Amino acid sequence: MELFYYLVFGSLGAVVTLLELSKSNKDRLNTSSAFNSFKNNYLCVYCLMMAGDWLQGPYVYYLYRTYGFGKGEIGQLFIAGFGSSMLFGTIVGSLADKQGRKRACVTYCITYILSCVTKHSPEYKVLMLGRVLGGIATSLLFSAFESWLVAEHNKRGFEQQWLSVTFSKAIFLGNGLVAILSGLFGNLLVDSFGFGPVAPFDAAACFLAIGMAIILSTWTENYGDPSENKDLLTQFKDAAVAIASDEKIALLGAIQSLFEGSMYTFVFLWTPALSPNEEEIPHGFIFANFMLASMLGSSIASRLLARTSPKVESYMQIVFVISAASLLLPIVTNFLVAPAKVKGGSISFSGCIQLFGFCAFEACVGIFWPSIMKMRSQYIPEEARSTIMNFFRIPLNIFVCVVLYNVNAFPITVMFGMCSIFLCVACVLQRRLMVIADKTKAEDYRMKNAEAEPLNI
Repeated sequence: MELFYYLVFGSLGAVVTLLELSKSNKDRLNTSSAFNSFKNNYLCVYCLMMAGDWLQGPYVYYLYRTYGFGKGEIGQLFIAGFGSSMLFGTIVGSLADKQGRKRACVTYCITYILSCVTKHSPEYKVLMLGRVLGGIATSLLFSAFESWLVAEHNKRGFEQQWLSVTFSKAIFLGNGLVAILSGLFGNLLVDSFGFGPVAPFDAAACFLAIGMAIILSTWTENYGDPSENKDLLTQFKDAAVAIASDEKIALLGAIQSLFEGSMYTFVFLWTPALSPNEEEIPHGFIFANFMLASMLGSSIASRLLARTSPKVESYMQIVFVISAASLLLPIVTNFLVAPAKVKGGSISFSGCIQLFGFCAFEACVGIFWPSIMKMRSQYIPEEARSTIMNFFRIPLNIFVCVVLYNVNAFPITVMFGMCSIFLCVACVLQRRLMVIADKTKAEDYRMKNAEAEPLNI
């Protein structure tokens, strides 16, 4: 069965390489040298930030187990992380609009480095503090950097469409290639060099420190609403009013929460889905397959975003349908394929089928990230960008905390079915967003023409 994993990895790698090498002029945007320099600087920083995040992921649970904590205590630590992201992260992340996005990015680096340092202690309270710090850092990672990029891009006068180039490259490199290399590097530190499970966290802190140095030396500050008389509560109120008064923003937030909620639930479920009878599966290699599938998705997204048709609001409906279908595979195989009666061994036939489906879902994740970034840059007002983006993460964090708390209360097929329903709802909401966006553009076009027409006297 080892050959099966190599075939999947090789096939995905070949398709990604073919897609990247076969890009025509229609699939690329002609950009300026000034923009390319700006883009490369951001991508360098973003990849270092993501390396600091990806290095930790595979070893958090393992480190807690090494310290002798049980499943229940580890679950509480994970819930604390998502809870912290929801409560403290929303507040800290929202401050970026007023205090500065560059300052928020530096705060992310410092907070996450401190979180890495706590991993050296086997004390439960210290590790809990580390999870709280990690939750705050996660909120900053997924709001402050994008907010800084969009504001700086517009401030420098670059074309709006060029943003999609940066978005797709950031996902291709930071969420794909860097994730694979981080997994291999972490494995090298822990298994090959025998430095122990804390080594990846130390390496992550080093990458974060390098990235922080580049931010401090090369980035300029930008703000959302720098008015002196606006406090945090007023910021929250203005963001809530913006979401409530503009259906496009509300729909975008709901779509993001539904998809990301399904994605994070999938992270918890794929291991028991592929090894229901304690089959021996290479977790690291399967993770690398998922990340390669995500790179495939981001490569497809870069082609789609470089063209004027189909519009992002249109093709994302298809992406959500494919995502929903791929997460239905565990339910389908449960009914159609007889389960293995022997414990252990290699991955089963149903597991192989599910792995293909999971790779399809990860490809959809690769398309989702640059596409949702593109839509956020279009619909979220600049003065409250970080605040609104952190508001979007509140229902997501609540959902993940509920799932984590009840992960053993429902059969795995029920959980996958729930995710598929959420993705179908996201598809319906995406359709509604497209209709409203087209209607708004048509009305703006009519008004523009009416103003341009001379008066008949």
